[in-house]
Amino acid sequence: MAEAYARYQDIDQNQLQKDIDAIKETIGTTTEEDFQHLLKLERWGRDSTIFGYFLILLVSMLEMTNAGLNGFVFWTIALVAAIFIGVGNVSRWANVAHPILHGAYDKVPNIPYKYTKAGFAHGHRRFLDWLDWITPEAWMFEHNIMHHYHLGEQDDPDNVEANVEGLTSSNLPMWLKYVFVYVLAATWKFSYYAPNTLRILENKKRRKEKLRESKSYEYSPFTKNGLELWKNYFLPYGIVKFLLIPLLFLPLGSEAMFNAFIITVMAEIIANIHSFTVIVPNHSAGDIYQFESPHKSQGEFYLRQIMGSVNYNTGSDLIDFAHGFLNYQIEHHLFPSMPHSYYQKMQPIVKELCKKHNLEYRQESVFKRVRMTADLIVGKSKLLRVDSI
Repeated sequence: MAEAYARYQDIDQNQLQKDIDAIKETIGTTTEEDFQHLLKLERWGRDSTIFGYFLILLVSMLEMTNAGLNGFVFWTIALVAAIFIGVGNVSRWANVAHPILHGAYDKVPNIPYKYTKAGFAHGHRRFLDWLDWITPEAWMFEHNIMHHYHLGEQDDPDNVEANVEGLTSSNLPMWLKYVFVYVLAATWKFSYYAPNTLRILENKKRRKEKLRESKSYEYSPFTKNGLELWKNYFLPYGIVKFLLIPLLFLPLGSEAMFNAFIITVMAEIIANIHSFTVIVPNHSAGDIYQFESPHKSQGEFYLRQIMGSVNYNTGSDLIDFAHGFLNYQIEHHLFPSMPHSYYQKMQPIVKELCKKHNLEYRQESVFKRVRMTADLIVGKSKLLRVDSI
C-alpha cells in the first residue's frame, strides 16, 4: 500500500521555510576544498575527451598499416571513442558550466576569474571554457531565472508537458510518438535547446519593449532570430566540432579525417542522449506537480522545488559525475548556488526534513525516470495539478 503523504495545501509553508533557511545557516562558506573538487570533475571530463580523440588517432594509425582493421574492431574502437568524447561533452556542461554559472564558486578566496559566474565562457572564453550549441548568456537566463524561479509553471521553459502539447494531442500512432522521443533525445541540444534558449532570451527583450512575445522558435537564417541562431549558436560550435577538429587528422590522410568526422557525429548523438537522460526526467513524469500560478511566499517556493523535482540514485563521485550531479535535483533546486561537493553532504539532511513534513522525497533510477518521462511526452500520463489534489 502506497504511503499517504501530506497534501500541498496542508503543508505548513512557514515552518518549511524556517527549516530550510536553518539548513542554509549550516552550509558554511565555500572553500578551496570545494574548488578542488570542481577541478577534479573538470579533469575527469577533459581526460575523457582526450582519451576519446586518442582512440581516433590510434584507429587511424592502425588503418594506415598494411594489416589494417576489420570492420568489427574498427567500429568497436570507434564506439568507445565516441562514448568517451560524449561523456566529456556532457561533463563540461553539467559538472563544470552548470555550477560555475550559478555562481557556486564565486566566494572561494582568490578564485581565478575564469571560474566565476562573471568570467566563465564570456566573450572569446566561450571557445575555451564551454563551446556548445547554446550560448552561455542565453542559457543562464533560461535556466537560472526562468526555469528555477518558475518551476512547473507555464512560464517554465523546461515544462515538458507544455512543450510537447502538439504531439500528445495529435492522432499519430503511439509507436510513432515513441519514435519521436528517441529522435528528440538524440538531437535535442540543437533541435530544441539552442533555439528555445534564444527564444526565451529574445522574449526578455520583448517584454522590456512591451512587444508581443514569441511562442515558437525559428530555424530559417532568413529571419532575424533564425540568423542569430545560425550565427552565434549553430555555426561557432558546428565549425569547430565538425570541421576544424576533423581537419586536424588530415595529415594522417583523408580517411583519418573522415573517421574523425564520423566518430565526432557519433559522440554528438551520444552526448545528446546522455544529457537528455540526466536532465529532462528531473521534472517530467506522472508523479511530478505542475503549478497553475506563481508562488506567493518563500515557503511555497521551497515546497514547489521539492514536489516538482526528483532525484536519481546517488553515491560516489564517479556515480554522481556520470549523472552530472543532476541526481541531486531536489537539493539543487533548494540551494541552486551550492557547489557540487555540498550536495552529497546535504542530501540526508533534506531527506530527513521531507520526512518531518511528510513530504514525498522522490528518488529512483534514472532509467525508470526516463521511461516515465517518455510516457509523459507521448501522452500516456500527465503532470499532477495542485488544484486537483
